[in-house]
Amino acid sequence: MAAVADLGHGVGLRREHFEHVLEGRAGVDWFEVISENFMVRGGRPLFVLDRVRRDFPVVLHGVSLSIGSTDPLPESYLAELAHLIDRTEPAWVSDHLCWTGVGGHNAHDLLPLPYTEEALRHVAQRVEQVQERLGRRIALENVSSYLEFQGSTLHEWDFLAELAARADCGILLDVNNVYVNARNHGFDPHAYLEAIPIERVWQVHLAGHSDRGTHLLDTHGSKVCDAVWELYRVACRRFGAVSSLVEWDDQVPDWEILAAESASARRIRGEVLGAARVAAAGGAG
Repeated sequence: MAAVADLGHGVGLRREHFEHVLEGRAGVDWFEVISENFMVRGGRPLFVLDRVRRDFPVVLHGVSLSIGSTDPLPESYLAELAHLIDRTEPAWVSDHLCWTGVGGHNAHDLLPLPYTEEALRHVAQRVEQVQERLGRRIALENVSSYLEFQGSTLHEWDFLAELAARADCGILLDVNNVYVNARNHGFDPHAYLEAIPIERVWQVHLAGHSDRGTHLLDTHGSKVCDAVWELYRVACRRFGAVSSLVEWDDQVPDWEILAAESASARRIRGEVLGAARVAAAGGAG
């Protein structure tokens, strides 16, 4: 599988920061945009996206593919997505390993799957169909969860790794979601990272969460916590130079705060890769 380019360190493009970005004061390497927010035929969102795409790499990140559902694949949605891809020429396209509804009813949430062989075959087939329809591979993101299916026979990380192999797709590795699920379900997050094939990881997500006492809730409404930064260090050691992105969708802060989070990711990755180079040089000597 051909590797994707390392775009560096980016943030999500949100309307609260449109003016700042248009004024040319971004200070980040790339932008991720929520696909559905730009599936329009005109207006300010597309104007801003066109301007941003002129100066920066862009990645499309969807929330409505519902790849794990048993409903038919949403042809009208895929047609709109294909149109946006043609217009934007993104570095890659991603969505979530989840289902968002069934029987035509939308739950407006990213719901986890049962991790079974049957579900694995079903989702792999749907990913292949989507990739054929779009004429390109996609990446799928691991989602946060708060309940588990009793019928699951595979670990989440093994399901994700095997899906990527069978469908020949990429992985958008959300480090915050790995940490949240590890705390919620009692597994070792390091074991999760070790099980993910290095060559499949196209991108890393970082975000904040809230501690509700009985569980962690993935909110994207605060700074990345120290524990997630430490797990990001582990991810950098394993996966190397992979594009990273800070998500912040709730109570969106001033640009300077968001940019500072991205700068922290840049610094941490630089420290980890720099130490790896020194160690390799010492070993070679």
